[in-house]
Amino acid sequence: MNRRRIFVAGHMGMVGRALCRQLALDNEVEIITATRAELDLTEQRTVQAFFQQHRIDEMYLAAAKVGGIYANNTFPAEFIYQNMMIESNLIHAAHLADVQKILFLGSSCIYPKLAPQPIPESALLTGPLEPTNEPYAIAKIAGIKLCESYNRQYGGDYRSAMPTNLYGPYDNFHPKNSHVIPALIGKFHRAIQNNEPHVEIWGSGKARREFMHVDDLARACVYLMAVPAQRYWLELDPMCSHINVGTGSDCSIRKLAELLQEICRFEGELVFDSSKLEGARLKRLDVSLATRLGWNSSIGLDAGLHNVWKWYLSEENPSNRERMISNG
Repeated sequence: MNRRRIFVAGHMGMVGRALCRQLALDNEVEIITATRAELDLTEQRTVQAFFQQHRIDEMYLAAAKVGGIYANNTFPAEFIYQNMMIESNLIHAAHLADVQKILFLGSSCIYPKLAPQPIPESALLTGPLEPTNEPYAIAKIAGIKLCESYNRQYGGDYRSAMPTNLYGPYDNFHPKNSHVIPALIGKFHRAIQNNEPHVEIWGSGKARREFMHVDDLARACVYLMAVPAQRYWLELDPMCSHINVGTGSDCSIRKLAELLQEICRFEGELVFDSSKLEGARLKRLDVSLATRLGWNSSIGLDAGLHNVWKWYLSEENPSNRERMISNG
Protein backbone atom coordinates (compact mmCIF):
# COMPACT_ATOMS: atom_id res chain seq x y z
CA MET A 1 0.00 0.00 0.00
CA ASN A 2 1.36 3.42 -1.00
CA ARG A 3 1.10 5.80 1.90
CA ARG A 4 0.78 9.57 1.44
CA ARG A 5 4.12 11.20 2.16
CA ILE A 6 3.48 14.38 4.12
CA PHE A 7 6.22 16.86 4.94
CA VAL A 8 5.66 18.79 8.17
CA ALA A 9 7.89 21.87 7.99
CA GLY A 10 8.60 23.09 11.52
CA HIS A 11 7.92 19.76 13.21
CA MET A 12 9.85 20.69 16.36
CA GLY A 13 7.65 23.69 17.12
CA MET A 14 4.42 23.67 19.10
CA VAL A 15 2.18 23.57 16.01
CA GLY A 16 4.42 21.16 14.10
CA ARG A 17 4.49 18.69 16.99
CA ALA A 18 0.71 18.82 17.27
CA LEU A 19 0.36 18.21 13.53
CA CYS A 20 2.68 15.21 13.74
CA ARG A 21 0.68 13.78 16.67
CA GLN A 22 -2.53 14.15 14.68
CA LEU A 23 -1.16 12.83 11.39
CA ALA A 24 0.39 9.82 13.15
CA LEU A 25 -3.15 8.58 13.87
CA ASP A 26 -3.58 7.84 10.15
CA ASN A 27 -1.94 4.57 9.09
CA GLU A 28 -2.02 5.70 5.46
CA VAL A 29 0.33 8.62 6.14
CA GLU A 30 4.14 8.65 6.21
CA ILE A 31 5.41 11.76 7.99
CA ILE A 32 8.53 13.41 6.56
CA THR A 33 10.52 15.78 8.78
CA ALA A 34 13.89 17.51 8.82
CA THR A 35 15.66 19.22 11.71
CA ARG A 36 17.19 22.68 11.38
CA ALA A 37 20.64 21.06 11.28
CA GLU A 38 19.53 18.85 8.40
CA LEU A 39 17.70 21.54 6.42
CA ASP A 40 18.13 25.31 6.65
CA LEU A 41 14.78 26.61 5.40
CA THR A 42 16.24 30.04 4.63
CA GLU A 43 18.63 28.54 2.04
CA GLN A 44 16.89 28.22 -1.34
CA ARG A 45 19.22 25.67 -2.92
CA THR A 46 19.18 23.27 0.01
CA VAL A 47 15.38 23.46 0.26
CA GLN A 48 14.97 22.71 -3.45
CA ALA A 49 17.44 19.82 -3.22
CA PHE A 50 15.47 18.40 -0.28
CA PHE A 51 12.23 18.37 -2.27
CA GLN A 52 13.94 16.78 -5.26
CA GLN A 53 15.35 14.01 -3.04
CA HIS A 54 12.04 13.18 -1.33
CA ARG A 55 8.79 12.24 -3.02
CA ILE A 56 6.41 14.50 -1.11
CA ASP A 57 2.65 14.46 -1.74
CA GLU A 58 1.54 17.14 0.73
CA MET A 59 3.11 19.77 2.96
CA TYR A 60 1.99 21.45 6.17
CA LEU A 61 3.96 24.70 6.41
CA ALA A 62 4.19 25.35 10.14
CA ALA A 63 7.80 26.57 10.18
CA ALA A 64 8.14 30.18 11.30
CA LYS A 65 9.97 32.54 13.60
CA VAL A 66 7.40 33.42 16.25
CA GLY A 67 7.21 35.42 19.48
CA GLY A 68 5.12 37.74 21.61
CA ILE A 69 4.80 41.53 21.67
CA TYR A 70 8.29 42.09 23.14
CA ALA A 71 10.05 39.87 20.60
CA ASN A 72 8.12 41.27 17.61
CA ASN A 73 8.79 44.84 18.70
CA THR A 74 12.49 44.24 19.43
CA PHE A 75 13.51 42.10 16.44
CA PRO A 76 11.32 43.28 13.51
CA ALA A 77 13.98 42.70 10.85
CA GLU A 78 14.50 39.08 11.89
CA PHE A 79 10.76 38.42 11.93
CA ILE A 80 10.08 39.75 8.44
CA TYR A 81 13.23 38.42 6.76
CA GLN A 82 13.28 34.90 8.18
CA ASN A 83 9.57 34.28 7.71
CA MET A 84 9.53 35.55 4.14
CA MET A 85 12.56 33.43 3.24
CA ILE A 86 11.12 30.28 4.84
CA GLU A 87 7.73 30.45 3.16
CA SER A 88 9.09 31.59 -0.22
CA ASN A 89 11.64 28.79 -0.37
CA LEU A 90 9.22 26.09 0.73
CA ILE A 91 6.27 27.05 -1.46
CA HIS A 92 8.39 27.54 -4.58
CA ALA A 93 10.36 24.31 -4.01
CA ALA A 94 7.09 22.42 -3.48
CA HIS A 95 5.78 23.79 -6.77
CA LEU A 96 8.94 22.78 -8.64
CA ALA A 97 8.70 19.27 -7.15
CA ASP A 98 5.01 18.98 -8.12
CA VAL A 99 3.74 18.70 -4.54
CA GLN A 100 -0.02 18.23 -4.83
CA LYS A 101 -1.29 20.06 -1.75
CA ILE A 102 -0.02 22.61 0.77
CA LEU A 103 -1.52 23.99 3.95
CA PHE A 104 0.16 27.27 4.91
CA LEU A 105 -0.24 28.33 8.53
CA GLY A 106 -0.59 32.06 9.09
CA SER A 107 -1.77 34.13 12.03
CA SER A 108 -4.68 36.31 13.08
CA CYS A 109 -2.28 39.27 13.23
CA ILE A 110 -2.61 39.58 9.42
CA TYR A 111 -5.75 41.64 9.92
CA PRO A 112 -5.94 45.44 10.34
CA LYS A 113 -5.68 46.87 13.82
CA LEU A 114 -9.19 48.31 13.55
CA ALA A 115 -10.80 45.38 11.73
CA PRO A 116 -14.49 44.69 12.41
CA GLN A 117 -15.20 42.23 15.21
CA PRO A 118 -15.38 39.31 14.87
CA ILE A 119 -12.87 39.53 12.02
CA PRO A 120 -14.00 38.06 8.68
CA GLU A 121 -11.52 36.79 6.10
CA SER A 122 -12.55 39.68 3.84
CA ALA A 123 -10.96 42.20 6.26
CA LEU A 124 -7.48 41.35 4.95
CA LEU A 125 -5.65 44.39 3.48
CA THR A 126 -8.45 46.83 4.34
CA GLY A 127 -6.47 48.96 6.81
CA PRO A 128 -3.22 49.54 8.76
CA LEU A 129 -1.80 46.67 10.80
CA GLU A 130 -1.04 46.58 14.52
CA PRO A 131 2.42 48.30 14.66
CA THR A 132 3.90 45.97 17.28
CA ASN A 133 3.81 42.95 14.97
CA GLU A 134 3.54 44.52 11.51
CA PRO A 135 6.71 42.86 10.06
CA TYR A 136 5.56 39.38 11.08
CA ALA A 137 2.05 40.08 9.77
CA ILE A 138 3.36 41.28 6.41
CA ALA A 139 5.41 38.11 6.04
CA LYS A 140 2.33 35.98 6.74
CA ILE A 141 0.23 37.99 4.27
CA ALA A 142 2.94 37.37 1.68
CA GLY A 143 2.63 33.62 2.37
CA ILE A 144 -1.11 33.72 1.70
CA LYS A 145 -0.57 35.62 -1.54
CA LEU A 146 2.18 33.20 -2.61
CA CYS A 147 -0.27 30.30 -2.27
CA GLU A 148 -2.97 32.24 -4.11
CA SER A 149 -0.62 33.21 -6.91
CA TYR A 150 0.60 29.65 -7.51
CA ASN A 151 -3.01 28.47 -7.49
CA ARG A 152 -4.08 31.10 -10.02
CA GLN A 153 -1.14 30.64 -12.35
CA TYR A 154 -0.55 26.90 -12.11
CA GLY A 155 -3.89 25.50 -10.91
CA GLY A 156 -2.53 24.29 -7.57
CA ASP A 157 -4.37 23.30 -4.42
CA TYR A 158 -2.44 25.40 -1.90
CA ARG A 159 -4.57 26.31 1.10
CA SER A 160 -4.03 28.80 3.95
CA ALA A 161 -5.36 28.64 7.50
CA MET A 162 -5.25 31.59 9.90
CA PRO A 163 -5.34 30.36 13.50
CA THR A 164 -6.27 32.53 16.42
CA ASN A 165 -3.93 32.85 19.44
CA LEU A 166 -2.55 29.39 20.19
CA TYR A 167 -1.26 27.67 23.32
CA GLY A 168 -0.31 24.14 24.24
CA PRO A 169 2.52 21.67 24.98
CA TYR A 170 5.96 22.70 23.69
CA ASP A 171 5.03 26.38 23.60
CA ASN A 172 7.77 28.98 24.09
CA PHE A 173 7.92 29.81 27.81
CA HIS A 174 10.70 32.40 27.59
CA PRO A 175 9.99 35.16 30.16
CA LYS A 176 10.24 37.97 27.55
CA ASN A 177 9.84 36.43 24.08
CA SER A 178 6.70 34.36 24.68
CA HIS A 179 2.98 34.88 24.10
CA VAL A 180 0.62 35.72 26.94
CA ILE A 181 -0.44 32.22 28.13
CA PRO A 182 3.05 30.65 28.35
CA ALA A 183 4.40 33.92 29.76
CA LEU A 184 1.79 33.88 32.54
CA ILE A 185 2.32 30.18 33.28
CA GLY A 186 6.05 30.79 33.64
CA LYS A 187 5.46 33.82 35.86
CA PHE A 188 3.05 31.98 38.15
CA HIS A 189 5.39 29.01 38.46
CA ARG A 190 8.41 31.18 39.34
CA ALA A 191 6.33 33.20 41.82
CA ILE A 192 5.18 30.01 43.55
CA GLN A 193 8.71 28.57 43.62
CA ASN A 194 10.17 31.81 45.01
CA ASN A 195 7.25 32.60 47.33
CA GLU A 196 6.74 35.98 45.66
CA PRO A 197 3.83 38.20 46.82
CA HIS A 198 2.60 39.25 43.37
CA VAL A 199 2.79 38.62 39.63
CA GLU A 200 3.11 41.53 37.20
CA ILE A 201 1.04 41.41 33.99
CA TRP A 202 1.63 43.62 30.99
CA GLY A 203 -1.22 46.00 30.12
CA SER A 204 -4.45 46.97 31.81
CA GLY A 205 -6.00 43.52 31.54
CA LYS A 206 -8.90 44.92 29.51
CA ALA A 207 -7.70 43.67 26.12
CA ARG A 208 -9.68 40.67 24.92
CA ARG A 209 -8.26 37.69 23.05
CA GLU A 210 -9.44 34.41 21.57
CA PHE A 211 -7.36 31.39 22.59
CA MET A 212 -7.25 27.93 21.02
CA HIS A 213 -5.43 24.78 22.14
CA VAL A 214 -2.90 23.66 19.54
CA ASP A 215 -4.42 20.16 19.35
CA ASP A 216 -7.66 21.80 18.20
CA LEU A 217 -5.72 23.54 15.45
CA ALA A 218 -4.02 20.31 14.37
CA ARG A 219 -7.39 18.58 14.01
CA ALA A 220 -8.69 21.56 12.04
CA CYS A 221 -5.71 21.51 9.66
CA VAL A 222 -6.02 17.81 8.89
CA TYR A 223 -9.78 18.21 8.48
CA LEU A 224 -9.46 21.18 6.10
CA MET A 225 -6.85 19.40 3.98
CA ALA A 226 -9.23 16.44 3.63
CA VAL A 227 -12.15 18.52 2.33
CA PRO A 228 -12.52 17.70 -1.40
CA ALA A 229 -11.17 20.46 -3.64
CA GLN A 230 -14.49 21.05 -5.38
CA ARG A 231 -16.27 21.55 -2.04
CA TYR A 232 -13.43 23.57 -0.50
CA TRP A 233 -12.94 26.08 -3.31
CA LEU A 234 -16.66 26.54 -3.74
CA GLU A 235 -16.60 28.48 -0.45
CA LEU A 236 -13.50 30.60 -1.12
CA ASP A 237 -12.55 33.39 -3.49
CA PRO A 238 -9.35 32.87 -5.55
CA MET A 239 -7.94 36.16 -4.20
CA CYS A 240 -9.27 35.77 -0.65
CA SER A 241 -8.39 32.13 -0.17
CA HIS A 242 -7.48 31.93 3.52
CA ILE A 243 -9.73 30.52 6.22
CA ASN A 244 -9.98 31.54 9.87
CA VAL A 245 -9.56 28.83 12.51
CA GLY A 246 -10.61 29.66 16.06
CA THR A 247 -13.03 28.95 18.87
CA GLY A 248 -15.49 31.75 18.18
CA SER A 249 -15.24 33.10 21.75
CA ASP A 250 -12.82 35.34 23.66
CA CYS A 251 -11.98 36.54 27.16
CA SER A 252 -10.17 39.48 28.74
CA ILE A 253 -6.52 39.20 29.72
CA ARG A 254 -7.62 39.87 33.31
CA LYS A 255 -10.05 36.94 33.19
CA LEU A 256 -7.33 34.75 31.65
CA ALA A 257 -4.88 35.71 34.40
CA GLU A 258 -7.45 35.00 37.11
CA LEU A 259 -8.26 31.61 35.58
CA LEU A 260 -4.58 30.67 35.41
CA GLN A 261 -4.03 31.96 38.92
CA GLU A 262 -6.70 29.52 40.11
CA ILE A 263 -5.34 26.61 38.05
CA CYS A 264 -1.76 27.22 39.22
CA ARG A 265 -2.93 27.83 42.83
CA PHE A 266 -1.02 31.08 43.15
CA GLU A 267 -2.22 32.89 46.27
CA GLY A 268 -0.52 36.23 45.68
CA GLU A 269 -1.72 39.43 44.01
CA LEU A 270 -2.12 40.22 40.32
CA VAL A 271 -0.57 43.59 39.38
CA PHE A 272 -1.46 45.03 35.97
CA ASP A 273 1.06 47.48 34.47
CA SER A 274 -0.87 49.79 32.13
CA SER A 275 2.35 51.41 30.92
CA LYS A 276 3.34 48.23 29.07
CA LEU A 277 2.32 47.31 25.52
CA GLU A 278 -0.83 45.21 25.20
CA GLY A 279 -1.62 45.35 21.47
CA ALA A 280 -5.10 45.69 20.01
CA ARG A 281 -7.91 46.07 22.54
CA LEU A 282 -10.14 43.46 20.86
CA LYS A 283 -9.39 40.61 18.46
CA ARG A 284 -11.66 37.65 17.71
CA LEU A 285 -12.04 35.73 14.48
CA ASP A 286 -15.19 35.11 12.50
CA VAL A 287 -15.07 31.32 12.11
CA SER A 288 -18.32 30.90 10.19
CA LEU A 289 -16.50 29.76 7.03
CA ALA A 290 -14.76 26.89 8.86
CA THR A 291 -18.11 26.03 10.43
CA ARG A 292 -19.77 25.86 7.02
CA LEU A 293 -17.08 23.43 5.95
CA GLY A 294 -17.95 21.25 8.95
CA TRP A 295 -15.26 22.00 11.55
CA ASN A 296 -15.79 23.28 15.11
CA SER A 297 -13.49 23.74 18.10
CA SER A 298 -13.82 21.08 20.81
CA ILE A 299 -11.34 22.03 23.59
CA GLY A 300 -12.61 24.63 26.05
CA LEU A 301 -10.25 27.20 27.57
CA ASP A 302 -10.47 25.84 31.13
CA ALA A 303 -9.71 22.25 30.06
CA GLY A 304 -6.98 23.39 27.69
CA LEU A 305 -5.21 25.49 30.33
CA HIS A 306 -5.33 22.62 32.85
CA ASN A 307 -3.73 20.41 30.19
CA VAL A 308 -0.88 22.85 29.56
CA TRP A 309 -0.23 23.51 33.25
CA LYS A 310 0.09 19.75 33.89
CA TRP A 311 2.41 19.44 30.89
CA TYR A 312 4.53 22.37 32.10
CA LEU A 313 4.93 20.78 35.52
CA SER A 314 5.98 17.54 33.85
CA GLU A 315 8.74 19.47 32.09
CA GLU A 316 9.97 20.66 35.47
CA ASN A 317 9.95 17.01 36.61
CA PRO A 318 11.20 15.01 33.58
CA SER A 319 10.37 11.64 35.16
CA ASN A 320 6.67 12.53 34.86
CA ARG A 321 6.87 14.00 31.35
CA GLU A 322 5.86 10.95 29.33
CA ARG A 323 3.00 10.07 31.67
CA MET A 324 1.59 13.61 31.58
CA ILE A 325 1.59 13.82 27.78
CA SER A 326 -0.04 10.39 27.38
CA ASN A 327 -2.78 11.34 29.82
CA GLY A 328 -3.49 14.62 27.99
